[in-house]
Order: sequence, then C-alpha cells, then structure tokens
Amino acid sequence: MNRQKLEFRGGIGMSLIPVAIYVFFCMVLFIGFKAFNMEALAVGGFLALLVGGIFCTSYSDFWESAIKGISSITAVSVVVILLLVGMFSALIKLCGLSGGFVWIANAVGMKGGIFVAFTFIATCIVSTATGSSIGTMFIAFPIFYSAGILLGTNEMMMAGSIVSGAIFGDNLAPISDTTIASASTQQFKNGKPADIGGVVSSRTKYSAVAGLISILIFAIFGGIGGTYQGGSIDATSNPVSLIMLIPVILMLTVSTKTRNIYQGILVGLATGTIVGLIAGLFTPAQIFSNDAANNAAVGFLVDGINNILPTCALVISVFGIMGVLSDAGMLDLIAEKILNSKMAGSTKGAELICMIGISVTTILLGGVTSASILTFGPILNKIGTAKNIHPYRRANLLDGTANSLPSIIPFMSVFVFIGSALTGLSPVVVAGGTVYAFVLFLVFLVAVLTGWGCQKEE
Repeated sequence: MNRQKLEFRGGIGMSLIPVAIYVFFCMVLFIGFKAFNMEALAVGGFLALLVGGIFCTSYSDFWESAIKGISSITAVSVVVILLLVGMFSALIKLCGLSGGFVWIANAVGMKGGIFVAFTFIATCIVSTATGSSIGTMFIAFPIFYSAGILLGTNEMMMAGSIVSGAIFGDNLAPISDTTIASASTQQFKNGKPADIGGVVSSRTKYSAVAGLISILIFAIFGGIGGTYQGGSIDATSNPVSLIMLIPVILMLTVSTKTRNIYQGILVGLATGTIVGLIAGLFTPAQIFSNDAANNAAVGFLVDGINNILPTCALVISVFGIMGVLSDAGMLDLIAEKILNSKMAGSTKGAELICMIGISVTTILLGGVTSASILTFGPILNKIGTAKNIHPYRRANLLDGTANSLPSIIPFMSVFVFIGSALTGLSPVVVAGGTVYAFVLFLVFLVAVLTGWGCQKEE
C-alpha cells in the first residue's frame, strides 16, 4: 500500500525548512560560537525536525516519515557499523600509534620539507587506522606541529600536512564514518547498499594518486621560510606502539578482501587486543573493567561506544530529515531536475553536476562531510541509478568530492577551524596548506572529465 505524499503548507518547497534550520544552526555553531562537537550538531538536526514539522499539514505524518528514514536499512546499518568501529578506533588511540612515528622521525633526523612530508604520511596512517579525521587532528597537532616548527618547517605547510592526512583517512578508511555513509547511501539495482570493501578497493587509486602528488609538494615546499631550531622531539615517542600497525593492516586487508566490514573489525579488534597486551601497551583492566568507586564500567570498549554515540545521534537526525524529504517528494524532484538538465544528457555531465551539488552541500554544512554525504547521497543514488553509474563510482565521487576542496573553505570548515584553534594560525593559512584537499578535488575532476575509473552497473 502506497502512502500519500507528505504535504507542506506553502508547497513542496517548505519541506526544505528542516534543512535550512540545520544549515543555519551549523553557521551559528561554527562562525558565531567558533565551536564544534557532534553533540551540538545532533541537537541542530533534531531541533530542525521538531520545528520543521510545524510547516507540514500533519505533524504526526511528518514524524512518521522522519522515523521511517531513521529506521531504514541504510540508517540502521550505518549506526551499527559506527558503534563497532568506535571500539577499534578507541583501541588504536589508546596505544599511541602516532608516538611511534615521532620516534622514527627523531631517529632518522628529519627536518624541513622532509619532516612535513613524513608528517603527512604518518597522519594518513593514523587517520586510516582510527577512521576519525577529527580525532586524528587532536592527536597529531600537539605532537607533530610543535616538533615541525623546531625542525624548520613552513608553518602553513606543517599545519596543512596534518589536516591533509586527517582528510586522507576520512576519505579512504573502511571504518571512517564518511566511507560507511557514502557506501551505504549508494545502492545496487537489487536494492542492496554498496559493500564497503568493494568501495574502498575501487577508491584506493584516487587516494593514492592524490597522496603521492601531495607528498612531493610537501617535501619540496614544506621547508620554505622555516628556521631550524634544533631541539629534541622524543618526549612523546614510543617505538613499541608501531606494533599496532599489525592489527591495522589485518583489519584493512580482511575488510577489503572479504568485502565484509564486520569481519574486518572482528579480526582487527581481536588481534589488536592480543598484540597490545603482549607489547604491554595497556593492561587487561583497560580493556573492560569495573570502576568500583564510581559504580561504572570502564575501558577502551566502553570509551569506543561513548565516543561514537554523538556521531550516531547526528546520523539519526540527518536520516530523519532525509525521510521527510523523501516522502515529500523533494529528493525525487531534485534528482529529476538534474536529470532533465542539458548537462546531465551524458554520464560526464551528470557526474559534473553531482560534484557541484556535493560541493555546495558540504560548504553549507560547514565541512561536516558525514552530514553532507548523508544529505546528498540519496539524490546521487537516484541520478546514478538512472544513468547506470556503478554504486562504487558514485560512492567514490560522493566521498572524494566532499572530502576535498569544499571541506576546507575558510570560516566554513570544521577541519580548518580545528587546525586554526590548535595552531593560532588564521583559517586562510591553514586552508592554504591543506594540499591534499586541493589535489584530491583535481583528481576527481580529471576522473570525471576523462572517464577514468568510470564503471557501469551491469
């Protein structure tokens, strides 16, 4: 039985009220309050639903549509995967993997542009291992940035290398919220979402090309204007933590080979726990134990769930908004307008329009790439299905564009804002040094214009 389309006072355009409220909330949070946290973003999403429902002819029908979006198989899958990923991410953070890379830099005697390039590589590994771009920046800036200034790096390039590395992992890691969201929102013709392993395997070539170009740029220009001051950077280093690369590699390998993210997380979490205990990086009590004094369970398993809950709340609120837009017919209308445009007459034109749409959405949402991917993903899914574009390609275009240039617009980017707050540099300077975001955008633009990597769904 088909449900009657959700109707709004003033027409279908009013169904965008929740989106407008959420965008306004993002602007107030980032530009006005100069603050960022997932809890606040989730508040904005739920307030948008509460207020937006007033403009619907039936408040109860509005919330039925919102719940329908929240309870969709895509939404549930994303939340479940994020909760599992949170535990593995917490394990890697507990072991201090970044300290091992500082030890390598100190042992080899890196400085100037070489240290900037090395920092980019190290941050890429950390962000891919944890699946958290924001978390990586809070880990890496205190360790690498101050050390880089002592070793004669250019402050703009040094800050940019850390933000770039954080974005790299956000784009590529199979346990990243954006990877999960981009894959889950793109469906095969049989209705099944794109598998994360297949998406990551097909995405690697784009990330690798952009990464290699970025390494060269950082190495060549990273030391310009810097002054070598000497000093020791081994205070936070711990070479033993490098052993945690074993579970990271196993997790990545299993996830991509089996195309089953659940299996990959199981292998990574199990081997990581065993390896970490043997190496003495943590104690059994730090895995899961009872804090009798506070009557609470503690450990990295609990921390992992707690840390990811705000992101899950944001995902739930965004899927609620998508449920409303879907039942109102707005998603179909937007997709239809794009498909009927002259540019969308070809696959190349449709992909270019989608790049523009993803870019605008990401900018409006303050560079919160997970939210922008969840917002534009359903639209891209409809367009891509109509044009017979493979779900892997669509997921890569969605995630790659969102995590590139649109995510580092000064004063409208959470990445730039955090980088600026942690270094004291202006947002323009931090954005200017985020080379990988510029290069990744160009890589996908070239891929669209030339058809490189374009797949058709059989």
